[in-house]
Amino acid sequence: MDFALTEEQRLLRESVDRFIDSDYSFDQRRDWAASDGGFSSRNWATFAELGWLALPIPEDHGGLGGSLSDTVILSRAFGRGLVVEPYLSTVIVGAGLVAAAGTKAQRNDILPKVAQGDMKLAFAHSERQSRYDLFDVATEARADGDGFTLTGQKAVAFNADTADRLIVSARVSGDRRDRTGIGLFLVDPKADGVTLRAYPTQDGGRAAEVALNGVSVGADAVLSSVEDGLAAIELVVDHALIALSAEAVGAMEALNRQTVEFLGTRKQFGVPIGSFQILQHTAVDMFMEEELTTSLMERAAACASGAPASRAKVAAAAKVRAGRAGKLVGQRAVHLHGGMGMTDELPVGHYFKRLAMIDVTFGTADHHLKRLAAMD
Repeated sequence: MDFALTEEQRLLRESVDRFIDSDYSFDQRRDWAASDGGFSSRNWATFAELGWLALPIPEDHGGLGGSLSDTVILSRAFGRGLVVEPYLSTVIVGAGLVAAAGTKAQRNDILPKVAQGDMKLAFAHSERQSRYDLFDVATEARADGDGFTLTGQKAVAFNADTADRLIVSARVSGDRRDRTGIGLFLVDPKADGVTLRAYPTQDGGRAAEVALNGVSVGADAVLSSVEDGLAAIELVVDHALIALSAEAVGAMEALNRQTVEFLGTRKQFGVPIGSFQILQHTAVDMFMEEELTTSLMERAAACASGAPASRAKVAAAAKVRAGRAGKLVGQRAVHLHGGMGMTDELPVGHYFKRLAMIDVTFGTADHHLKRLAAMD
């Protein structure tokens, strides 16, 4: 399997690296994360101008038709820059669900707007009792004339407070943990009966609890088959797992570089502490974790277009490796920096927090390891 970058991918990597290095400083990032929306609208417009929002969207809907291997190039750089813009929520997950399950009219309406930066999406799916089981949905969608009435509670909907549309999963039929009977619905976050409680996450991002109290939606709000939403959810979440793994690689890359630089400048007993063999061994271990995660993530991205069972395996394996490696690299980077490693002024602690959030998003390493063990 050839993992060498194509000429287009090389240019994409140079473009996003240049943006991160010149226009996305750590101090600016802290200011953007602390702003009302939790990100920079100007940066979002820049993402649209550079074609990054259009990258994975099909060409016949205003996109560039890029592959997941293209998208992980962006995600890796975003991890290195600790990017707070809602790329995962809107482009990878939101637009991914519309592309996979939307009707032709929905795709024609929504996807070009996402590509142009004119619409942001958020996926309201997780529920308190479900943990990481995608099929565990208690929110109800009851038929009401030509449409449906939605009632239920959604937890940790990333970037829901700044989204123009929510994509809500709700049970049309069956019991709470049935794999069938799950529908996907487009919901206006300002509609009657929708209540959002937004809050900052530990890594500088944004999320919200979403309450749905008798929210009425029309037939045109239903994505694809009204009871067959789980297949689209699993597809898009697998892609998100691989993108998150790429983001973890970028964060580990930055942590390893900053740690090696610190070891070369911090002195004890009149010499740089990087000359101590035990610390050199630690730095090598951190680098090896990054490299192993990179290899598994790239393989997963290359295999993501395969059959659902094989796709799920490589996505889960990449997430396991990213979660465990991120924990090791983050902890050791903080340890080697001493107490200053967790101060707000130093990037190290922020990377550590982001890696911790990546691990719990769409399932921890332990959760996906259990999934792998249960797969044939």
